[in-house]
Amino acid sequence: MQSQKNVEACGPRETMEYDIVIVGGGPAGLTAAIRLKQLAAEKGDQVSVCVLEKGSEVGAHILSGAVMDPSAITELFSNWKELGAPLNVEVTEDRFLFLTETKAYRTPEWMLPGCFRNHGNYVISMGNVVRWLGQQAEALGVEIFPGFPATEVLYDDDGSVKGVATGNMGLDRQGNRTSAFQLGMELHAKYTFFAEGARGHLGRQLMKRYMLNTGKDRQTYGIGIKELWEIDPKMHQPGLVVHTAGWPLDRSTYGGSFLYHHENNQVAVGYVVGLGYNNPYLSPYEEFQRYKTHPEIRKFFEGGRRISYGARAITAGGLQSLPKLTFPGGVLIGCDAGFLNASRIKGSHAAMKTGMLAADAAFEALNNARQFDELNSYSEAFKKSWLHEELHVARNFKPWMSKGLVFGTLMAGIDQVLFRGKAPWTLHHTHADYECLQPASNFRPITYPKADGKLTFDRMSSVFISSTNHAEDQPIHLTLKDASIPVHVNLAQYAGPEARYCPAGVYEYVKGEDGADLLQINAQNCVHCKTCDIKDPTQNIVWVPPEGGGGPNYANM
Repeated sequence: MQSQKNVEACGPRETMEYDIVIVGGGPAGLTAAIRLKQLAAEKGDQVSVCVLEKGSEVGAHILSGAVMDPSAITELFSNWKELGAPLNVEVTEDRFLFLTETKAYRTPEWMLPGCFRNHGNYVISMGNVVRWLGQQAEALGVEIFPGFPATEVLYDDDGSVKGVATGNMGLDRQGNRTSAFQLGMELHAKYTFFAEGARGHLGRQLMKRYMLNTGKDRQTYGIGIKELWEIDPKMHQPGLVVHTAGWPLDRSTYGGSFLYHHENNQVAVGYVVGLGYNNPYLSPYEEFQRYKTHPEIRKFFEGGRRISYGARAITAGGLQSLPKLTFPGGVLIGCDAGFLNASRIKGSHAAMKTGMLAADAAFEALNNARQFDELNSYSEAFKKSWLHEELHVARNFKPWMSKGLVFGTLMAGIDQVLFRGKAPWTLHHTHADYECLQPASNFRPITYPKADGKLTFDRMSSVFISSTNHAEDQPIHLTLKDASIPVHVNLAQYAGPEARYCPAGVYEYVKGEDGADLLQINAQNCVHCKTCDIKDPTQNIVWVPPEGGGGPNYANM
């Protein structure tokens, strides 16, 4: 990244003025934009709204399971069916399985807690829903700029947020300007919404600057790895939802799978591993590939073909890990703050609801000729909303499940079934995920089976079908605070965990010309999952946005 001094040397940046600037074209950001325009239309007012999206198009970077609770989209558009929203497959059956290496034990339906009951929900492609939301937003007059990542928060003299700047384009690997150089632009707003998704680059900076995490639990994350398959029609059951726990993970490691039957003989399959795991030899990607070989799971895929692949971190700390949502001139919404219900494995409806709540608060402020102050009514409205109640009920699920499969399942069951989420206690997250990784000397290496190219696959073939692309000659967006730490600490003490927790083969330890170990960063493979930024044991890796439009281009994910 160029320094501010070098940016200024390039001349002044173009400035655009809006009432509201929204960073991130996902469900939270687009819903906020739509809600603002709806409110303006109801009042006969005008409000200018801009959405910045780092992907090459709206939906390009969106990856989710996904089973969608339609409560929020119904609040946004009561006639979403008539408008053609791509919610076409209603859930028809729930199955929850506990796996051993060769057996599967189905939980009786009467024992399933409410969080695993999906009656009335829809199996969807979140990417397609987001593309539809983008169409609705543009029809209402929202300006959407895909391929323009916000790389810098802009502050006024009084310390309030006054907008963001997009990154420079056309820099070579060393940060020098090429013939294609374009200076980033500044977007100023009366209020700026940050909706970057889990582990947002700017969101992290705002939390630190305004101390938004003071008095809050440490945030916890998981990595979700997903494939889309076209399967034998004989094995396809539209609306079938299958979740599993247990094998191939050991009983002390948090994680589990999802398998969702879409339309058109397509199935979404994926695995989530909590990033608070201890063993540096563990590879979430390889655990996912191994999971598909289970007799109860592989039967769905025999004779089928894999269509797409992707990975994304999810923010799973819940209610007790939510930061303060407001600061002078802006708000955090969606997964940038952490509004995911880990017990339900759902976040899209929560993201959309926060977008609406923030939009309501901002529109009221604009009508009262306010700007750059704190939208405290957003936080107050959240505390009174159904979303707060939902997250309160789910608050102990992740802490219990992090205590091991058997004990965690028992206690989570008591919490969710017996107490219905209203137990008179709240468990807390006391450690960041990166603090949980232990030295490699405490463990034995894990031997994973070789990919067969039919049911299981290597990382490179997976990255290929994610349509990931970055300009070869651009600054590496996976930055190191200290270039010596990977070899002297991560490799020496933790056996180089980067090479295993990355689901895209970005990090690779190789021998240099002198025979010494060195870390090779294959940044062009990055699918923007942010796992390295979260799990690096020394917090030496910092993910920053690459040149606009880079990264995956997910279809139907």
